This record gives sequence, structure tokens and C-alpha cells, in this order.
Amino acid sequence: MATLTLALDAMGGDHGPSVVISALAQALTTFPEVHFIVVGDEAELTPLLQQQQLLQHPQITLKHASQTVTMTDKPGYSLRAKPDSSMRVALELVANETAAACVSAGNTGALMTKAYFTLKTLPGILRPALMSAIPQQQGKLAFMLDLGANPVCDSDTLFQFGVMGAEAAHQVLKIERPRVALLNMGEEEIKGNDVVKATAALLQASEHIDYIGFIEGDDLFSGKADVIVCDGFVGNIALKSCEGLADLLLDNIKSNINAHWLTRWFVRIFYQRLQKSWDWLKPDHYNGASLIGLRGVVIKSHGDANARAFFSAIEQAVEEAQRDLPGRIRDRVEQVLLAQE
Repeated sequence: MATLTLALDAMGGDHGPSVVISALAQALTTFPEVHFIVVGDEAELTPLLQQQQLLQHPQITLKHASQTVTMTDKPGYSLRAKPDSSMRVALELVANETAAACVSAGNTGALMTKAYFTLKTLPGILRPALMSAIPQQQGKLAFMLDLGANPVCDSDTLFQFGVMGAEAAHQVLKIERPRVALLNMGEEEIKGNDVVKATAALLQASEHIDYIGFIEGDDLFSGKADVIVCDGFVGNIALKSCEGLADLLLDNIKSNINAHWLTRWFVRIFYQRLQKSWDWLKPDHYNGASLIGLRGVVIKSHGDANARAFFSAIEQAVEEAQRDLPGRIRDRVEQVLLAQE
């Protein structure tokens, strides 16, 4: 198998490069066929790699970048004023095909702007979208998009999100014919704004899409759909609300467990089974949003991601790069657009 190369923006995120290097240590064992280019301030990264005994590791290349995009930098400023940022350098490695994917926990707006400028969109794609996996019943997953890249969308853009999401679900989630739904304020055909209704008509008319209609927010995790489409404003609020609820539930469970010795004893006995349920609820278990529609794989990790969460983003990058998801989406979009002519 040919060696796959990933570029890691080591300077992004709330917790800095220590999280990235810790996740990298796990990734080296999990993916022995993958080479990693760690991009960032060499003076800061070298001692961290030494601590993990990774400085001379054959799977790692350290690439210096003199600038860092902060979490408060505005996208336009970071694009103009920081051409040698770790984020920009990592994206350029994908653009010139030195790396197959980029993973960053940095500023979301800056990453989207730099990725759009550096990689460009695939032929025929109107706008890239942020897509993430969300848990479903029976341990399954579904893809949801857009999650914040495009707060306002027209029906043609949302239709393309459905096409791209369906191809991603087919390639990454291994679903033969993914079911696509539109997130709406009701399931009835008369519900929703004009854009959502127009998108429904486009999806319904396409023979390449298994469109199942509208779903409401309480069905996001029901397993009814494999791909859930919405604009970035709705998607971002929905996802962040669900993550907040998951954190609330976990904190409440932990508080109740620690409140009495009997519950602590019970948990110790059934620890392994309960641990699976807790992991299923944790947002970091699904960390890694794909910026799809670009000419390369770009994965956005949560800014406050820990090492386990950043490793999940690396896993997502490896999977999409191995499947050549941008190429698959390009071919499917071309097929759908030709069918509409």
C-alpha cells in the first residue's frame, strides 16, 4: 500500500500543540502506513516531540511555520497578514499534493477562508460545506451538513449539499443508498420557508438521491435519515445545542454516581458496559467536521479538543483520504449536473 501523508496544523486550537502531539503519538500506532507532516513553530514543537520520543520517528516530518492563526483572528486578516501560518502551510501541502489531507483545530472562519482560497472548490460546486457525523440509534451514524460554513443558502446550494452528503455517506459510512432528509420545522409538505420547499422539489426530482422528506429536530438521532441537510445557521445551532445537552447529561450522571457509595459500587461492577454508553454520548467521540466540496480533504477539529478528540479528527482524515472523497464527490456531482441538463 502506498504511503498516505497527512498535514497536521499543530498550532491551532485552545490548548496548543501539546494536544496535537499527544494525538499524533496514538495515531502513529494506529496508522503505521501513514506519514505525518507536523506544521508549526519548530522551537515549540521540538521539545514536545522529544518528550514523546518522536523527534526522529520515521513517520514524522517537522515543517516550520513562523506564524500562528489565533482563535480571535478575523478570517480576512489571517489570510492577508499571516501567509506563513501553520494553518496556511498545512493547506498548501494539500494543494500541491504533498499531503492528502489537512487536520486543524484552529479558528473555524480562518480555516474555511484559507481552505477556500488555497484549494478552491470542485468543478460545479457552488459552496463547500461543513459536515460531521452524529450518533444514531443502534450504534449507527449519520452525516449532517451544513454546520456553519454557509449561514444563508439558496435551494441549489442545499441540493448540492444533499448530493455531496449522500456520496460521503456511501463512501465513508458504507451505506449503499443513503437516505437524505431536510431538517425542517415540521414533516408536512406545507411547512418551511420557500428555500426549503424549493430544495425538497429538487431532491425529489433527482433519481440519484433517495430523498425521504422533511424531519424535525427531535428526529436528528432517530436513525430515520443517513444524511441530514440544512443551512449553516440552523445546523450550527442544532449541533451546538445537542453537544451542550450531552455535556449536561454526562455531568448529571457523574454527579449522581458520586452522590452515594452504593451507586459508586454499582458503577464499578458494570463499568465496561456503562463506559460504552458514556463514550457514545461524548461529543469528542464524533469530533472532526469535514469541509467538503473542496479539491482536497480538510478536517476541522473542535478548538477545545483534547487528545482523544483530535485523534478522532485524524481518523476521519485518514478515512476520507483513503477513499479519495473529493474525487468521488467530483464524479457524483458531475453525474447529477449532467442529468439535470
